[in-house]
Amino acid sequence: MQWLFLIILIPYIYLLVRIYSGLLKIKSYHPGKNPEIFVSLIVSCRDEEKNLPSLMSDISGQTYSSDLFELIIIDDNSSDTTFKVASGFNKIKNLKVFRNEGTGKKTAIKAGVKASAGTLVITADADCRMGKDWLKAIVSFHHENDTEMIICPVKLDSGRGFFHRFQELEFLSLQGITAGTASVGDPVMCNGANLAFLKKTYLKYSYNMHDELVSGDDVFLLHSIKRESGNRIKWLETGAVMVITCASETIHSFIRQRARWISKTGSYSDRSTKILAIVTFVTILVQLLLLVFGLFCPGLLWVFAVFFALKSIPDILILSNTTGRYGEKSLMKWFAISQLVYPVYVIATVYYSLSHRSERQS
Repeated sequence: MQWLFLIILIPYIYLLVRIYSGLLKIKSYHPGKNPEIFVSLIVSCRDEEKNLPSLMSDISGQTYSSDLFELIIIDDNSSDTTFKVASGFNKIKNLKVFRNEGTGKKTAIKAGVKASAGTLVITADADCRMGKDWLKAIVSFHHENDTEMIICPVKLDSGRGFFHRFQELEFLSLQGITAGTASVGDPVMCNGANLAFLKKTYLKYSYNMHDELVSGDDVFLLHSIKRESGNRIKWLETGAVMVITCASETIHSFIRQRARWISKTGSYSDRSTKILAIVTFVTILVQLLLLVFGLFCPGLLWVFAVFFALKSIPDILILSNTTGRYGEKSLMKWFAISQLVYPVYVIATVYYSLSHRSERQS
């Protein structure tokens, strides 16, 4: 009877091994010549007066011609000097700064796209940092591959201590899933902190963005495009387009952010994304229950040990590949303890999401 617990692992192992096979197919891209495509960079931000100067400095230093891109900053109801800081920056030739007439990132991005003049749109977050060839590499890849959407890599800034290391590993696991599923032609995730798409594609497929949800401006667009043009969504693998974003400073802000991310899960229409989410949650829940009940029934502890070991195999494969590609191999020494903490973190995040949803509805 106890072996039945291990059967639950079969779908999880199958899905993650499939993702790992996609990671093995990834090849690094080397940018070619600069095509002359006008590009619109869109950044929605709120209370980012401290981060904006660094982002705008990185953008002003791009090797891509300043005549061929514009930066659109949408101030999403900031309470600080975000609008003033953005408006006062004078090192970008084509700069547009305006206030969001609505509320929320989705509204801001939609307004930015409508105001854009570029054929290709690239979104980033205000706390991101990028290299000087970031824009050149994305445009070159789009030109060579005739893409409708390009999913680009994102990495958390490096920090110290277990909490920060745990965040980095968790984020890299998401990046591994993002890259692996895109590589096998079945993308389930993307990150608006480093995402490119055609303007006409956005205008065609942004009809189902679930404006009632705070999060999902990136993933809902991905799923809409995937339904009809999935083969034109590509993962871009090159260090030149890697952006670095800030990690959460506190456990509460970390849980709150992840709760926002998972709050949109019930609204997903993509079958592969739903299956992966359900299988992963059930697997993690069973792992935690085996450990808890094993403390009262020692006979279950060996089942937990086997379950933990088998589950860790595909996890190690994906994280080992991703940390290697991102130059963060040293993070693997935190893998074992993170695996033990991870189920507690997931349950806490789900509980937070559900409890706060109930509060909003009451």
